[in-house]
Amino acid sequence: MSSAPPFPGGALPFPTSGGDRQREVVCVLKRWIAVFWLLGVALATSYPLVVTDDLGRRVTLPSEPHRIVVMLPSATETLCAIGACDRIVGTDTYSNWPASVQKLPKLGGLYNPSIEKIVALKPDLVVASKYGKLVPALERAGIPVFAVKTETYPDIFKTARELGRLVNREAQAEALVARIQAQVYRLESRAAKAKTRPSVYYEIDATPYTVGPRSFIGVLIQKARGENIIPESLGLFPKISPELVVAKNPEVIILGDAPYGVTYAKIKARPGWAGIRAVRDHRVCELSKAETDVIHRPGPRVAEGLRVLIRCIHPEVLK
Repeated sequence: MSSAPPFPGGALPFPTSGGDRQREVVCVLKRWIAVFWLLGVALATSYPLVVTDDLGRRVTLPSEPHRIVVMLPSATETLCAIGACDRIVGTDTYSNWPASVQKLPKLGGLYNPSIEKIVALKPDLVVASKYGKLVPALERAGIPVFAVKTETYPDIFKTARELGRLVNREAQAEALVARIQAQVYRLESRAAKAKTRPSVYYEIDATPYTVGPRSFIGVLIQKARGENIIPESLGLFPKISPELVVAKNPEVIILGDAPYGVTYAKIKARPGWAGIRAVRDHRVCELSKAETDVIHRPGPRVAEGLRVLIRCIHPEVLK
C-alpha cells in the first residue's frame, strides 16, 4: 500500500525521498485546498440534479436541498465539515458531533427509525444507510432519499464528494478530502518509524464481529503499522469464531466494544484467551466511547481514529 496520498492524475507533486518530504506534502496540500475554495463557483452544482446512490437508485433533487435529515453519524459529520450543518433539521439517535447537532430532533437508528417524525420535518433530502428499511418507506412518502455505503477507505472520499455535490458544496468537499489525506499522511509517517508491525485483532462486538483488512478500519490498522489477523477472504466486517483469534494469537487486541462492558478481565476469561500473547503481555487496548466514535465513523475525523489506533499499537511514536 502506498503511503502517499492520491492526487488528481495519479502524479505525486512532491519528492519521493528526502528529509523534507512530509513538509512539502503539507505545503502542496494547503495549496490544493486554497485552489478548491477559489474554484467554488466553477464547481457549483446545477439543479435539477439526478444522481445514482449506493443502492443503484436514480435520485432526483429538483432544487438545492435546505431541509436535510441525516440518518447515520458519519454523514452528519461530513455534511457539517463541508459547511451544510445549518441545513440539517434532524438526525439519527447516535449523531453527536459537532456539538450543535445534539440539540436537533433524534429520529431513531438504523433498524428503528421513526418514519412519522422524519416525514413531519418535511425534508427535501434524507441521507441514509443503504441497509435497513428506511429507503422504501421514504420513497413511498415521496421524499428524496440518498442511500450511502461507506465501508472501505476510498469510500470515505467518494461519499464526501457525493454529499458535496448533493448540497452544492463540491469545492468544500474537495478541500475536506485534501485535508483528511494530509492529516492521515502525517500520522502514517510517524507510525512508519516503528520498528515492528505487530499482529492485531480489532473487536467491534463480542459476537464476535471484527474488521477485515480491506475495510476502512482495516486500512487504518495497516497505516498504524499493525498487521490485521483476519484473512481478507472473510470480508469487510465478518463475524468470526473466538477460536480463530486463539489460533491467530495476536500481539495486540483492541476492544471497540469496551464502552459496552467488554474488558481485559472478560476476554481473559474466554476459553483459551488467557494464553493469547496480547492478553498475556497486557497489550489489550480498551477504547472509550469517544475513541470508538472516531474509529467507527468513516468521515472527517478519520485521522483522529488513526491516532487512537497508533496509540494502541505503537504508543512510542506519539511521544
